[in-house]
Amino acid sequence: MKQEQGGSATDDSPASSARHMPVLLALFVGSGCAALVYEIVWFQLLQLVIGSSAVSLGVLLGTFMGGMCLGSILLPRVISARWHPLKVYAILELGIAVIGIAVLLGMPLVDRIYTTSVAPGMSSVLLRGAISALCLLPPTLLMGATLPAIARWVETTPRGVSWLGLFYGGNIAGAVFGCLLAGFYLLRVHDMAVATYVAASINAAVALVALALAAMTTYRPRRNIETAGGVIGTSSAWTVYVTIGLSGMTALAAEVIWTRQLSLMLGATVYAFAIILAVFLVGLGIGSSLGAMVAGTTPRPRVALGLCQAGLTAAIAWTAYMLAGSLPFWPIDPELTISPWYNFQLDLVRCAWAVLPPACLWGASFPLALASVAAPGQDAGKLVGGVYAANTVGAIVGAAGASLLLIGWLGTQNAQQVLIAVVGVSSLLMLAPLAWKLRPARQASQVESALSPWGIALAALVIGSATLMTWTVPQPPAELIGYGRFAATVDPPEMIYVGEGMNASIGVSRMKDGARNFHVSGKVVASSEPQDMRLQRMLGHIPALMHPNPRSVLIVGCGAGVTAGTFVLYPEIERIVICEIEPLIPPAAGEHFREENYAVMEDPRVEIVYDDARHYILTTQEKFDIITSDPIHPWVKGAAALYSKEYFELCLKHLNPGGVVTQWVPLYESNLAAVKSEIATFFEAFPYGTIWSNDNHGEGYDIVLLGRAEASTIDVDHLQRRMDCQSCQPIAESLAEVGFRSAIGLLSTYAGRASDLRPWMEGAQINRDRNMRLQYLAGMGLNLYEGGFIYDSMLAHRRFPKNLFVASDAYLELLQEAIDPLPDRR
Repeated sequence: MKQEQGGSATDDSPASSARHMPVLLALFVGSGCAALVYEIVWFQLLQLVIGSSAVSLGVLLGTFMGGMCLGSILLPRVISARWHPLKVYAILELGIAVIGIAVLLGMPLVDRIYTTSVAPGMSSVLLRGAISALCLLPPTLLMGATLPAIARWVETTPRGVSWLGLFYGGNIAGAVFGCLLAGFYLLRVHDMAVATYVAASINAAVALVALALAAMTTYRPRRNIETAGGVIGTSSAWTVYVTIGLSGMTALAAEVIWTRQLSLMLGATVYAFAIILAVFLVGLGIGSSLGAMVAGTTPRPRVALGLCQAGLTAAIAWTAYMLAGSLPFWPIDPELTISPWYNFQLDLVRCAWAVLPPACLWGASFPLALASVAAPGQDAGKLVGGVYAANTVGAIVGAAGASLLLIGWLGTQNAQQVLIAVVGVSSLLMLAPLAWKLRPARQASQVESALSPWGIALAALVIGSATLMTWTVPQPPAELIGYGRFAATVDPPEMIYVGEGMNASIGVSRMKDGARNFHVSGKVVASSEPQDMRLQRMLGHIPALMHPNPRSVLIVGCGAGVTAGTFVLYPEIERIVICEIEPLIPPAAGEHFREENYAVMEDPRVEIVYDDARHYILTTQEKFDIITSDPIHPWVKGAAALYSKEYFELCLKHLNPGGVVTQWVPLYESNLAAVKSEIATFFEAFPYGTIWSNDNHGEGYDIVLLGRAEASTIDVDHLQRRMDCQSCQPIAESLAEVGFRSAIGLLSTYAGRASDLRPWMEGAQINRDRNMRLQYLAGMGLNLYEGGFIYDSMLAHRRFPKNLFVASDAYLELLQEAIDPLPDRR
């Protein structure tokens, strides 16, 4: 029997290997499914340790994709081509399963190592990168090696390259399923451990099938396959590698930019992120499959690759216009249904309408790039590894560049214009040779080049198209940045400030009556409206008044700076630390809310730390007398980490003796299950905690949770004397501005405590780092306004706590009447 070039898997004939290709395709679907489940779980686990800021996510994503890149390069250079590809593939899959479980079980140890490794002067970015590398490089090296490993089963012929493209598409199809499986079921219903075990089981099943298939077939590598190189070393191949690298760069940069814009429009829940990622992957999978078919038939794959990149100039412009000029104004009101599943369908349609065209073209680029550098006789593993590595290096640059530089520096509009210019350049790299045609020279042994009018016209068309498309990219509308998913239904006030930062898009609006709203990520997070001012002042004054002698304060989340500003009024406070993830927020708050926040940004006692708050508390050695936390809604992806039991325990560890913690909990844009989870989780860490209500005209609006390390009482007479003293006059005025003219008025907001609310909290799900259940519960209720119902159900269990308040008889009677006026509730 004739030996096949590039290695072959045979039973009796070369054609026999083709019979097994559908099975290999199915294996790659399973492999992709497991990989995405792992990716979601690992990112969530590691964000708890290194933070969820743009810097942390850039490091995390760079490490993840860097490992994939290294794996694709190293496998064909480290593993001999004489090894059976299916056996190598099976070993890699088993290794991924083992390491995946090890990462899950070893994360607590990594957490402890990380928190004890912080040293003065050590670069935070380098340390975060080291921890990410420790956790992610081993499994991602193996993941990156799977495609080059199985590629050795395939010949480097047009038909073989077509199958490699289909394998890549199948892997992406599995990734889509894994993304939706993890985001909508495994992590919503179960937890990270169950998700990891499911992914490991898929890896194990894939490995067993691969081993069984290896036992049924014979692999016969070509004798000189170790040294075969084909056209990889030729002078013209570098343009293909640069082109596919630029393709990967623009794809991941666009994904970062469009995810930012889509999350404003859909609401930044875990479900929205899962839908966005799934749609993008669907496009890549469709494009890869179509590209594989073209690659197997076209005689000029480089021209096809160039045309694919040229098409991206228009496709990117299409998506840019849809996301900023069309979709935000579709007449969709997310509050029309109480079922989030109907809104999910709308989200899916809007994502697909905007993102699928360019995603398909990016997906088609990979198999076309393979075909452009493939030649009979090559080591298919090196072929795939080289192209995959170039694409991944570009993806790393694109993801990091967009998240850390382009958005914050240029804004989403200019960033997308840069992407169109880059894909135009990558197109010209492939199409430029068409501008010249070769013809015989006067001497028979030579050729000379001549300009091709058709080639010149095509290049000019690409340049003209890219130039035109850059001018069609619109600026994101201020309504979208300010009101997000309600941009089409709200009557927007005047936007007096809009900014796009590394971590969030922010804005400040002014109402007709002069009130101002502070917008972050498409929602109002603070304002000068009475109900919001009252809440913001309560978060500061309640702990400051109840602590006997506060000296140091940590504020988690700057917002409009009103909460931080309350502490400026207390002369005994010596240090105020504001931890804020988005650098644009404090300057905007200082400029537009200076009166309301008492110019807190200018106070010499204030230090602003730009970092993920959880990461800061995890790594700092400092302790505080007061920690007050006003994070964004828990349905926003990543915010639930600031509502977990472990986070509250971290706060407890960083309190000085007698310290106080306060935490904001919204009742609006939420549901009963989510609110119960938030309160029950807080009381797990602070069993003597209490609740203080900020209602709006008697209706439930939001609440303040107050926690201490030990049981304590509240001296009502002492609070009143403190408010009445001459030196505390600014404090009394600050409270009076929001309706609290006495200690009785402030304490009358008491709404319950842990011991009384146990029956109400029965069955509540505790939000822990290992499940982050809250973000899935809250994500189902972001369009609900059930604050009144939630508040009333909670108040039904409230009782006047006689052993909590210490007061004179007159004050005690007044307070009891204010808190519990109905006799049947006493």
